[in-house]
Amino acid sequence: MLKKTAIFLLLVFTVQAISVPASASIDFPDLAAFSAILVEKDSGVILYDNNMNQRHPADALAKVMTLLIAAYAVENDEISDNELITMTDSAWHDIHDNSTTQNIKPEEIMTFIDLMYSAYIGNANEACNMIALRVAGNINAFVSMMNDKATELGAVNTRFANPHGQYSEAQYTTAYDQYIIFNEAMKSSLFSEISSSFRHITESTDEADARTLTNSNLLLNQGSRYFLRSCISGRDSATYEGGHSFIAYAEEEGLSLISVILGSDEQILEDESVNMRHFSETLRLFQWGFTQFAWRDILKTTDLLTRVPILHGSGADFVNARPEASLSLLLNNSVSNDSFTRSITIFYDDDDPLIAPVSAGDVLGEIVVSRDGIVYAKMALVANTNIDLNGFEYIRRQIIQMLSTYTARYIIIILVVLLVLYIALVIRYNILRANRLRKIKNARNDIIRERNQNFRD
Repeated sequence: MLKKTAIFLLLVFTVQAISVPASASIDFPDLAAFSAILVEKDSGVILYDNNMNQRHPADALAKVMTLLIAAYAVENDEISDNELITMTDSAWHDIHDNSTTQNIKPEEIMTFIDLMYSAYIGNANEACNMIALRVAGNINAFVSMMNDKATELGAVNTRFANPHGQYSEAQYTTAYDQYIIFNEAMKSSLFSEISSSFRHITESTDEADARTLTNSNLLLNQGSRYFLRSCISGRDSATYEGGHSFIAYAEEEGLSLISVILGSDEQILEDESVNMRHFSETLRLFQWGFTQFAWRDILKTTDLLTRVPILHGSGADFVNARPEASLSLLLNNSVSNDSFTRSITIFYDDDDPLIAPVSAGDVLGEIVVSRDGIVYAKMALVANTNIDLNGFEYIRRQIIQMLSTYTARYIIIILVVLLVLYIALVIRYNILRANRLRKIKNARNDIIRERNQNFRD
């Protein structure tokens, strides 16, 4: 027997499927059943199992698949729920004397939706056959649809031989497969509506008065000793060959649990009353699951786990790093959040510093969450806010960046050469001009001296 805590990872970079053994203080006593399983519906995490992959007669649990395929036909607009269906003789061809029926007579006309309620809530085997005939044209084709859907869902240890679950050696399933099928079925709003109904009254027909159908799932019956307020839906079965089996779905305290029990029996109590253990053991299993397990937030996107230094930030010397995604784990109550180790690695250091600007969501590092040496998640650490670049630094860096290009270097060299040439030309011009001015001045002085000499003579 295997007991497991649940691990459910949301949006993490690396997800690793891991189980943590439940504390010995909350071990669940063996169930009085051939096999059983308790699963957290949303995550698919197995909280408890006993022989979950051992084959067992499917019996009336086959009605889950029958109703699901019928619901698909309605939801896909292949059949109207108000379509009038005429009962045929062929729907009764394999119905034994000890079969459960609603005595829907040949030629009786009822709506398809009432046929669905009769099949599931009223346990009417002839209604299951009639659904098969309407959906697939013949029963064998419908059974093939049932088996194809089981294979598609991954219920590889399940085989159907008829739509109603009347015992057949060729018809079998497992606790795990029944969880898979029922979990898928509950995604159908029509299946959920029908299977969750405790009572349904059909329309009257030309052949019969309105039928009052009562669900045999006693967890829905407020007057029953097995009533469970949090139970949403279920499906039970009882045959001589397969004993008592029961699937149930319940929601409580933020948990959604599916329980499957196959091959239980009845127990005579001291007061000579009968304990229907497929119901009582389901109650015990639910109570254990709801009281011992809870979702726990190990990491939240609002957790500011570390500060990362930043250069050239506008009004900030660091940026806060947070997990990119949340990490929620389904744990038993004996496990403390503090028992998890958080190992943080930042991708920047003194040799390779973080430089502004930084945008919220930029990856700064990573965090690894582990416990007792087992890694539960590895995810990115990201910047919590935007950090702008300082204005002066921005201009300086833009200039440096511009000057660092090859083109800019060539332009600078050309400009320097041109500047040198310009300076050389200016100097040459000034020298030539100075020489010319000196010659003019000397010539003028010569004229003046010559004039003065002539005057003296």
